[in-house]
Amino acid sequence: MKKVLLVVMMTVLGSAAVAQGSFSVGIKGGVNLSELKTGDFLVTRLNANGSPQVDFNGREIRDNLRNSFETRTGWAYGAYARFGRNLYLQPELLVSGKRGSFDIVRNVNGKPTTETVTVKTTYLDVPILLGLKGGPLRIMGGPIVSFRMSDDQRVREALREYTSGSLNEAFSKAVYGYQFGAGLDLGRLGIDVRREGSLSDVAAVNLGSDASQQQFNQKIKSWQVTLAYRLF
Repeated sequence: MKKVLLVVMMTVLGSAAVAQGSFSVGIKGGVNLSELKTGDFLVTRLNANGSPQVDFNGREIRDNLRNSFETRTGWAYGAYARFGRNLYLQPELLVSGKRGSFDIVRNVNGKPTTETVTVKTTYLDVPILLGLKGGPLRIMGGPIVSFRMSDDQRVREALREYTSGSLNEAFSKAVYGYQFGAGLDLGRLGIDVRREGSLSDVAAVNLGSDASQQQFNQKIKSWQVTLAYRLF
């Protein structure tokens, strides 16, 4: 019901913005400052045949997957259209590189060894934002849909020994999220600072062995800073 009301509200306000008659198109580019949220999991490392790995004492080898709190820098570029003046609707189409990291704590020869896995992923982002403008200042917010275009495979390689199920399926779904922020227009130039978060998982992978009922979930939160140029 809440989703229906949100869609209705966006439609009504968007129609009011379009009815004002103003229209502009521009290009933009900037940076993403992202942090990957994973949660913490303790999992049994598996052999290729699916059985637990054991050390020389016959004990099962267990590894931790845990959050890394480091922020990683990516990039974004694309185009936007704006309908309306003081109340406006702004759909965008952006190619966006987002990065994050998580830690794997492995039991190597009886000693815990931490490996940080950096994830680099390219998305096609489609935010649809409603905004209010007063003078040169703007505020905006709305939903964003992100389609995964490519990744560097490191996250797949790092999780492959723990998973049960298809990694390709887990990483192929669209991600739904939100953006909100503020902007400043100076002639044809515009500067936006936005907060972005994912409502759905970037990836949700089933973990193997005794953790089979758990999922390794990934969500991204980021700040985006962009510079725009209005073409007309």
